[in-house]
Amino acid sequence: MSPTEGDAAPVAVGGLDRAATILDAFDAHHRELTLAALVARSGLPRSTTHRTAERMIRLGWLDKPADRYRIGNRMSEISVLAPARQELREVALPFLHDLYAAVRICVQLGVLDGDRIVVVERISGHRPMPMLSQVGGTVPAHCSGLGRAILAYADPAVVDRVLAAGLSARTSRTIVTENAWRRELAAVPDRGWACDREEGDIGVSCIAAPLFGPAGEVVAALSVTGPSAAVRADRVGPAVRLAAAAASRAYSGRG
Repeated sequence: MSPTEGDAAPVAVGGLDRAATILDAFDAHHRELTLAALVARSGLPRSTTHRTAERMIRLGWLDKPADRYRIGNRMSEISVLAPARQELREVALPFLHDLYAAVRICVQLGVLDGDRIVVVERISGHRPMPMLSQVGGTVPAHCSGLGRAILAYADPAVVDRVLAAGLSARTSRTIVTENAWRRELAAVPDRGWACDREEGDIGVSCIAAPLFGPAGEVVAALSVTGPSAAVRADRVGPAVRLAAAAASRAYSGRG
């Protein structure tokens, strides 16, 4: 007797949950993982991890060129089809290029996803910045300029969700107390940009400004991120704010 649709559904959902858990094991600092590391970071049993990962390789969701797993090309192909992010990227891209031409430091476009920022686009020229996330990578929202630029205008429930995830210290300079962190958010509207002073990586600073949608809602942020000596607020801040404002007008007036 064949299983009913209701009987089959839990199995399918369980498989998707396991695949999602494995994908979540990867981040900007863990781009390639051995099976042992994948087991440790996913929390799944070794046999389950191996079986699910092998199935994901066949689907193109993972790749394993040697003894380490990494995100597969199929995931990148699928991610760019997400209409909202793709449209946002296409609208913002000319302003990212203008901003990079003005400052000659890495510029990024990011969106909030849970308590993390997903890097949607990045322009860095020929200057190597290996400590920064690549396109599709994520960074914690609480200690990134991109995250603060968005959270300063987000609904209180969204801010509370990020707080509930914890203000973990990435470096000795990360702000980890709620009161100090909220003061940083409160300063963004008057200043016009958010700052991250070596809170994610020592030696790297970020200045970011929000990008708004047609209803005045914050939808993303763009940033200049690079060596702290080069990312000076007095020079970079106004340029970031102007680029974000121009991108917001273009995004709000599309169609």
